[in-house]
Amino acid sequence: MPTAMRSPSTSAPAATSASSASFVFVGERLWLDFVNSDDSTHSRGDSRTDALDSFERFVGWLSAARILDEERATAMMRRAQQQPTGSSAALHEARRLRNVLRALAERGDAPQERATQTAIAEINRILGRSAGTRRVEPRSDGGFVRNFVTTGDVFAGLMIPAIESAADGLVSGELQRVRKCADPRCARVFFDGSRNGKRRWCDMKTCGNRAKAARHRKKISG
Repeated sequence: MPTAMRSPSTSAPAATSASSASFVFVGERLWLDFVNSDDSTHSRGDSRTDALDSFERFVGWLSAARILDEERATAMMRRAQQQPTGSSAALHEARRLRNVLRALAERGDAPQERATQTAIAEINRILGRSAGTRRVEPRSDGGFVRNFVTTGDVFAGLMIPAIESAADGLVSGELQRVRKCADPRCARVFFDGSRNGKRRWCDMKTCGNRAKAARHRKKISG
């Protein structure tokens, strides 16, 4: 049974359902949100929850990012029960690809040839083995979405939207605007779309407010 996955947009939407409430999307680009998926509950405190600690949680993240809708997520979990080896391999590959994409995101303004070339090789490998078609489908809210419909190995297509998002970042030259949060306790990365290109925090509600509070305490004590 073919499985459709949403094509990448500039940014994954914030999750609103109770099942996906622990996931945060502040990267402004899908591939950067995927890189940040190893710290999905950072905004709630110092606890860290990896979105790839199980295949079920991985599917939950894909749903929160609107890569899979509810029906397709259910079908994917059913397939995982039928093919545990395939789902385990897909999870392992997702973890490895996330490490590759993090190295690419953290290279900053100083290009690191090895990180870039490794990322390009992995992106091309995933895109080269993907089998399927792209089509436009209606959304429940009346809008439309472009989906990638896999054929053959349904697990092989799970990373396509995030990989295509990373490819778009390379082609468009956006890497110069990818930042790492200025909070040393935070490992999140994000696309800086500000006019002056001087955004420092992944999220003003969390890291930005902590920095503001720290400056205020220092001013009072000093």
